[in-house]
Amino acid sequence: MQHNSLPPAYFAAELQARQYREDHDFKAAARGAAEAAATALAAGEVDAGWDMRFFQVENLLDAGEFDESAALAAALVAGPFGAPTAQAKAKAYILLAIARQRAGLLEQAAESARTAADLTAEDADIEINVKARHALIAALADCGMLTEAWNESAILANIVADEVDEQLAGKAYWVIGNVAFLCNNVEEGLRYHELAAATFSPARNLDVWAKFNKASAAMRLAADIADADTLRCIERAELATDVIGGSPNDYHLLKLNRAHWTFLAGDALTAIGLLEELCRLESGLSPQRTGEACLLLGRAYIATGNNAAARDVLLRAADQFETAGAPQRAEQAREYLATEA
Repeated sequence: MQHNSLPPAYFAAELQARQYREDHDFKAAARGAAEAAATALAAGEVDAGWDMRFFQVENLLDAGEFDESAALAAALVAGPFGAPTAQAKAKAYILLAIARQRAGLLEQAAESARTAADLTAEDADIEINVKARHALIAALADCGMLTEAWNESAILANIVADEVDEQLAGKAYWVIGNVAFLCNNVEEGLRYHELAAATFSPARNLDVWAKFNKASAAMRLAADIADADTLRCIERAELATDVIGGSPNDYHLLKLNRAHWTFLAGDALTAIGLLEELCRLESGLSPQRTGEACLLLGRAYIATGNNAAARDVLLRAADQFETAGAPQRAEQAREYLATEA
């Protein structure tokens, strides 16, 4: 799109913001994007301003500023910037869903993703619809609404059975596999993750490959599968993220996987060292992931006989899950509390 009336200051700010993102300085990239957006809006270039606000939200998300990114994404869909097209509006709703999920607003995240899916249900752009359904399933699964998540997975599986981009199909298989694991259908989980793995390669997109291996490891560990394949997923994700760099959230989740693996391998003390560090974080980890870390730390404390410490951290896990709107996970934390009592 040509922006004939944009001043040179806009292009300078945009270029600088993209360079900061390239260097993984997400906070600086967000600031640069905000500056570019303000310059564009002052020049009356609403579309360019909207694009830069969208870029700002993406960077705030990667910087771990979940509440701020959710607030700005909400303004993108309903505020003064105004989405330039229906497709752009759907993309903003997807971003809002992801931001709300990271901020621990799980029911609102599912609602935003469903709006995006509805906006693009009859759309020729199947890619945006698949991304919307992906976000919807992830939010429902995090909420513990597994029946709904599995029903949505069936719809998504039918959509990607038609001709879609291989990487997009892979991402769909990936989230469907996640839900299967969460439903204790390990065989289906493994099958869908194998389908996903066949579509990803480090040569084609190292970032996606790293994120898939990280997520696949997390799901396998949640199903107590601590085999050589799970360790390979962990190591691939760690190596790839070291090569390309990642957001603070990426590194925290890698550490959570490594701690979970270590715990299941029988080394509770080493796991405790990793998990205590994660549970001390003030920001950068969503409430539901903090809950996961605290729950795992509680289990590790129980394994070492430190029941008093376990009680404190399991109470915190339950609280974090409740905050995020994941009552089933909170109940699980309380079950461990009853066990150690």
